[in-house]
Amino acid sequence: MRRWELHPDRALPVEGQVRDIARAILDATAALPIVSMHGHVEAEMLDRDGAFDDPARLLVVPDHYVVRMLVSQGVPHDSLGVPRRDGRPVQTDPREIWRTFASNWHLFRGTPSRFWLEHVLVEVFGVEERLSAETADAAYDAIAARLATPEYRPLALLDRFGIELIATTDSAEADLRHHASLAARGWGERVVPTFRPDGLVHVDRPTWRDEVALLGERSGIEVTSYASFVAALEQRRAAFVAAGARATDHGHVTADTTPLEPAQAEEILAAALRGRATPAQAAAFSGHMLLEMARMSCEDGLVMQLHSGVLRDHDPAVHAARGNDVGYDIPVAAEYTRALRPLLERYGHHPRLTLVLFTVDEDVYSRELAPLAGVYPAVRLGAPWWFLDTPEAMRRFREAATDTAGFYNMTGFVDDTRAFFSIPARHNLARRIDAGHLARLVAEHRLDLDEAHEVARALAYDLPRRTYPPLGGASA
Repeated sequence: MRRWELHPDRALPVEGQVRDIARAILDATAALPIVSMHGHVEAEMLDRDGAFDDPARLLVVPDHYVVRMLVSQGVPHDSLGVPRRDGRPVQTDPREIWRTFASNWHLFRGTPSRFWLEHVLVEVFGVEERLSAETADAAYDAIAARLATPEYRPLALLDRFGIELIATTDSAEADLRHHASLAARGWGERVVPTFRPDGLVHVDRPTWRDEVALLGERSGIEVTSYASFVAALEQRRAAFVAAGARATDHGHVTADTTPLEPAQAEEILAAALRGRATPAQAAAFSGHMLLEMARMSCEDGLVMQLHSGVLRDHDPAVHAARGNDVGYDIPVAAEYTRALRPLLERYGHHPRLTLVLFTVDEDVYSRELAPLAGVYPAVRLGAPWWFLDTPEAMRRFREAATDTAGFYNMTGFVDDTRAFFSIPARHNLARRIDAGHLARLVAEHRLDLDEAHEVARALAYDLPRRTYPPLGGASA
């Protein structure tokens, strides 16, 4: 069987002249450090710095991109080792889980998962034969052997992967002890937290009152009123800044920022503390809290990231059985122009606010997001996210948004992943897509080659560094 090798021109344009230019642009950015400012790698994993689990629990079970594709073709969650909330048995033999994955490798043809996984398997682990039922065990053994070596521990891989800076995503109530431990060992300039208050601002979540109690414990402020709730959030933000945080992150179905009167906010919080907030009240409160978070960002300087337009846990039966993050989050249409107007009327020109907008709704790229970023100094566009971090969708984003917003109202690529080993693969693909887009502009005499090189470097490195500056905490 032919040795598994990755083509050096993968994802580059096919036209000869444009491809040659793209190669030169890619060569100039390929070795730039990775700045990973939005992802879901656990701080505990980095702090522990222990050996990773077996190949199946590393690359299959926690990856909802992988799981959802296999489930869509009739592979049961149980066969993939996805745990059940009730503790009922699922497949626990990692080699069997891996065999199921490898025998279905063909399902990933044409998907970004294929691109990322190929990069990980070939470039990182040195797997020599393409995955299949016949090669599953050999690939498993090759990966397992490397995972047992010190060179494949998390902190060593930060260097190997060229990750200069990585931001974790942490609940507002997180005690940040793992970040403190990392900082004490000299990693505070490279591993920083991100403040995510979703569990607290969505007051209709089943765990909300438990999270509010923990917020009070962590902040030292008992939450009995709307004023104490806001004060507790402000205290936690200050703790995150002290720990090196540079950003907040907000996952909302809509981008609504309609303000509430203080009495309305007080009424909803009181109802929530009694466990009686209605869905309408919860939606109104979460929108109002986005406005409050923007105000707080103007005061403390944390970059505000907003991810809108995903309906979480689409299948309630699967959620009840398996919990979150098993692939049943589905995009919905998003609206930003009217939804963000209250926030931008107040803070869109504030010198300390940076609001980074993400979407999984391509329809709003040219109609809403690019025009907003192209006029409000506070607004920046985040990279195509989740279902849109594909080669074609990233190309469409560049074509749809750059005309109005330009390149410098963007923030560079974010990998948005729990799959630590895929981070360099995802950034590599983004740099290839940008090299192709810029090469076409050069070939059409819309950019000079030296300008294209400058833009490529900005998109890969300079813009994320500029967008997310240190604020005087542990990473300053």
